Amino acid sequence: MAQPSVFQNRTFIFILIAGFLAVMGYTMFFMTTTWYVISELGSVESLGIVLIAITVPRLVMMVFGGVLADRFKKTTIMFSTSLAQGIFLFIIFLLNSTDTMSMWYLVLFGMLFGTLDAFSGPASASLIPKIVQQSQIQQANAFYQGASQIGIIAGPILAGAVMEASNVTTGYFTAVIVVFLSAFFMFPPFLKEGEVENTVKQTPLKDLQEGFSYIKSSSFLITGILVLITLNFFAFGAIQIGIPILVELHGGSPINLSYIEVSLGVGMLLSSVIIGAVKITRRGIVSIIGLLAILVVAVTFSQVSNLYVLAGLAFFIGFFMTFVYIPFFSSVHEKIDGRIMGRVMSVIFLAMNGFDPIAYAGVTLFVSNGFAIQNIMLAFSITGLVIALIILWKGKSYRHDYSDVQEAEMKPEY
Repeated sequence: MAQPSVFQNRTFIFILIAGFLAVMGYTMFFMTTTWYVISELGSVESLGIVLIAITVPRLVMMVFGGVLADRFKKTTIMFSTSLAQGIFLFIIFLLNSTDTMSMWYLVLFGMLFGTLDAFSGPASASLIPKIVQQSQIQQANAFYQGASQIGIIAGPILAGAVMEASNVTTGYFTAVIVVFLSAFFMFPPFLKEGEVENTVKQTPLKDLQEGFSYIKSSSFLITGILVLITLNFFAFGAIQIGIPILVELHGGSPINLSYIEVSLGVGMLLSSVIIGAVKITRRGIVSIIGLLAILVVAVTFSQVSNLYVLAGLAFFIGFFMTFVYIPFFSSVHEKIDGRIMGRVMSVIFLAMNGFDPIAYAGVTLFVSNGFAIQNIMLAFSITGLVIALIILWKGKSYRHDYSDVQEAEMKPEY
């Protein structure tokens, strides 16, 4: 008897829609804030401070988010954080509409956003194996990430169009609506998650120690985390903060910024669709090759001055990026005990997102000291390329990782 499609799973569909809207709202907030700081405050240093404020609390609180994800229902955590983010966005909109916005308000609310993301990230990252069958994990991850990439595409398009047609205030208000909609689709009574798997009664500190001990004992997990750190520090983090600086440097406008961000998202969306349709067996080697490809493209990206060529290169960065982390996520979801999944995914999520602020700080420091952004991005990319080659050479357990799941082994309620 053929197993049901993931698209017959109502909980998965609601999570898919909610994830799309949450990412769309976040990218709208991120782009609107980025353009406000660059155009209104006119300071690269201020941009770095705001971006660090958004991301550093995520870095600090991420592991505690994993503890919560193992102790409470993940859908409840996701709903609560999305609702709170919508409220904070509404306050930002009010501040902007009354001309009382300042960089320090953005820093404050950026910190609150980062803290909330530290709780929602591990919950969403560890939810997939609870709501789909095991043989559908790669497909579900690909479709979930694909929906997120549609949000990444739609967010900058909508934010850029709204700011082009109106102003930053209207951009923030639109983001408020989108984030509240994401909370609606995450409303726990709409979803069937199942019971909390971690029933061991111990202190949060013991939970943390157990999670770190589990990761330390696995060379596969350690190498995979190093892959994600390399990706996000040396490639994506430097590129993320470099894009608005390059757009401003070459005389671009919000719509040019949108083109590049959208192109990045389109590349990620296309590769997500491919991964959803094609079973990847040799996941480790595919992940490492994807990392190498991104860093090679990033070297070229750092030296190009044409904004349309940059948009084309951003497509390839996005395309290869999905091949780095979805195979790794899928292997983790198949192999790791559900009782400890939140804590493991929190560290993985930390590696994937938490090193962005360090990249932001490094790039900002070099720019403020007179170094050209192109040379900074080139140095980051080449360093990352060297590390990726070492991983390819030394990371035997990761390089030889493969999936042998052939049929459904989990029977979740639909």
